[in-house]
Amino acid sequence: MRLGTICYERRERVVADLGEGRMLDLHLAAEHAQANEALFIDILSVIYGGQEALATAQALIDDAKEAAILLKEEITFRPPLLPVQYRDCLVFEEHLKNSFAAAEKMTGRPFTIPKVWYDQPIYYKGNRMSFIGHGQDVIWPGYAQFLDIELELAIIIGRKGTNIKASEAPDYIWGYTILNDVSARDAQMIEMGGQLGPAKGKDFDTGNILGPWITTADEIPHPAALDMEAHVSGERWGGGNSRNMHHDFARIIEHISASETLYPGEVIGSGTVGTGCGLEIGKRLTPGDTFDLTIEKIGTLSNRIVKA
Repeated sequence: MRLGTICYERRERVVADLGEGRMLDLHLAAEHAQANEALFIDILSVIYGGQEALATAQALIDDAKEAAILLKEEITFRPPLLPVQYRDCLVFEEHLKNSFAAAEKMTGRPFTIPKVWYDQPIYYKGNRMSFIGHGQDVIWPGYAQFLDIELELAIIIGRKGTNIKASEAPDYIWGYTILNDVSARDAQMIEMGGQLGPAKGKDFDTGNILGPWITTADEIPHPAALDMEAHVSGERWGGGNSRNMHHDFARIIEHISASETLYPGEVIGSGTVGTGCGLEIGKRLTPGDTFDLTIEKIGTLSNRIVKA
C-alpha cells in the first residue's frame, strides 16, 4: 500500500492512496469502523503499530467508505513523516564519476573516488527539520547561485536495532519513498576543500523533500530495482535504476547500525542515482523551475523553486 500525510481543514491526516486522485483518511475510516484509530495519528504511529496497523489499514482500504475519502484537489501534501533521524548516502558510481568530473572543471582541483567508497557505504547526517512535501515550494537560499536537484530512493526504518546483519536488514525496512536532496553546488564545492561532510551545501530551510507516498516494503522486493527519472520544467535531465547501487540498503543498514542503534522512523537516502542531477550534465536550476522526480511503484514528487 501507499501511505502519506496530507493537510485537510488545517489538520494533518494519514491517508492511503486509492488511485485516480482519491485517498482514504485512515483515522476517520477507523473511527467509522470502530477500529483502533490511535494507529493512525501520524505515520510514526503506523510504524509503531506494526503488523496490526498495516492489517487494519488494508481492511479499511478494502472496505473504503465514501465518508472517509478525500480528493486530491481538497488537500495539500506534507512530508510523509518528519524523520526521527536523517542520513544520506552516496552509493551510485556513475553519479560519483560524473559529479567529480564536473567538480574538477568548477574548482580546478582533482577529484578521484577513494578506495574506502568501494569498501563501505559513505553517508552524512542531515537536517531532519528542513523537510517539506510534494507540491510545496523550495525557497532559494540567499547565499547560493547554483542550485541543483538530486533524485534519490530512500528507506524508512521500521524496527529498533543495533549491530544488524545484512542478511536480516531487509526486515528493518518499513517502506520506500522519494527523496530530493536539493543542493547548493557553489557552497558545496567550497566546503569540499575542508574534507568534512556537507554543511551549507545541503542545510537550508525547505532543502529536503520527501514523498508524496511511502510504499510499504512488502510491495518492493529487496534489493530494490526501480526505474527512476528526473524532469525539470518539462525537460528530462536523467535518471537510472536503483539496482545499480554499489552498496544495497541491507549493507547500508549493517554498516550504520554497527554499535549504533537505529530507531523506527529514521530515513536513509541512497544518494543520487545515475544521472539524477544537473551537475553531471552541465545544468542548474533557475528561479521558478519545477521538478518532477518519479520512481517506479512510488509515484512522482513534484515541487517548484522560488526566490523569497
